[in-house]
Amino acid sequence: MKMLRNVLLLFFLLAAFDIARYLVVPDVGLLVTENPGKTAFMRYRERQWRDGGLQKEVHSRWVPLRDISRSLQRAVLISEDDKFWTHDGFDYDAIRSAVQRNADRKAFAFGASTVTQQLARNLYLSPSKNPVRKLKEAILTWRLERTLSKERILELYLNVAEWGDGIFGIGQAARHYYGKSARWLTAQESARLAAVLPNPLRYSPVGSSRYVNRRAERIYRIMRKRGRGALPGNPRFASKTNRYEKKRHAVAALLHVAARRSLRERPC
Repeated sequence: MKMLRNVLLLFFLLAAFDIARYLVVPDVGLLVTENPGKTAFMRYRERQWRDGGLQKEVHSRWVPLRDISRSLQRAVLISEDDKFWTHDGFDYDAIRSAVQRNADRKAFAFGASTVTQQLARNLYLSPSKNPVRKLKEAILTWRLERTLSKERILELYLNVAEWGDGIFGIGQAARHYYGKSARWLTAQESARLAAVLPNPLRYSPVGSSRYVNRRAERIYRIMRKRGRGALPGNPRFASKTNRYEKKRHAVAALLHVAARRSLRERPC
């Protein structure tokens, strides 16, 4: 009995250390200026291919955020993380809803992962759903949010997300499915690309799936309702827009005053 207790204690300590090490490693600070190479999820896919005797390889094409269609950025956030600009890495309302639905089904069927959580998983972890992996993901999510700007997190996510069999990143996805750069994706194309993110191996943005059609149409309707302005919910873009509006009104007021003075001073 004592030996069993010691074995369990040792197992607990090893598990705790395995989780706690993610408080310091990997060095997420490198992501501030450096783009990642192959992610943990890319290597996971490669192992699957090798184990299945398949000769496949990862295809990706890095694109800076400034060169990615604003429509695509909006569509992905509507699809995957509508509170991205305002949360701290975790959507607590979505988590509560997922816990309730999983309890009702008595299974781990629903997730509530934000873009930052998905990024942490893609970069460093496996896709398994065990509680230990979720704890590691939570630690890495917290560190990513503390270290990187929201724009950088979004840029990283869009460049490492899986969009099909061996297709990673929006640069490669845009070329593969639509034969164009990510900069020129239309709103409809963006909505369809965003629609397949939950299961990109099962669904294709250029297929005829009713699921993709319905989901893409819903995303597109929300995009149209919100308009073509700055990314919704992004305080930095919103404040910048307000500054531009104030400047525009100030210039207009000055021109109006100058015009009135000119009229008054004009000789009869």
